[in-house]
Amino acid sequence: MKLPVQCPSCDARLVVSKLRCENCETEVMGKYDMPLFMQLSAEEQDFIIEFLLSSGSLKEMANKMGKSYPTVRNKLDDLIIKVKELQDEK
Repeated sequence: MKLPVQCPSCDARLVVSKLRCENCETEVMGKYDMPLFMQLSAEEQDFIIEFLLSSGSLKEMANKMGKSYPTVRNKLDDLIIKVKELQDEK
């Protein structure tokens, strides 16, 4: 199950407010930004993992995904834009 990153009521970005240790049940409360990677969709996260496992080879990724190189390149460019926007929001 993917961690929700947007409010289901108003679509605003969610923040982490509580963490709990499963071992000793210690709880930490506060207001923490969601890590950038977690703010991406499951598909975008999978793309990044595949990019790393392919050593950054878009040609190899295109072959694995059964898509053209330009399609994979465009997907990467879109992801770069989204990550820059998320960083600028901070």
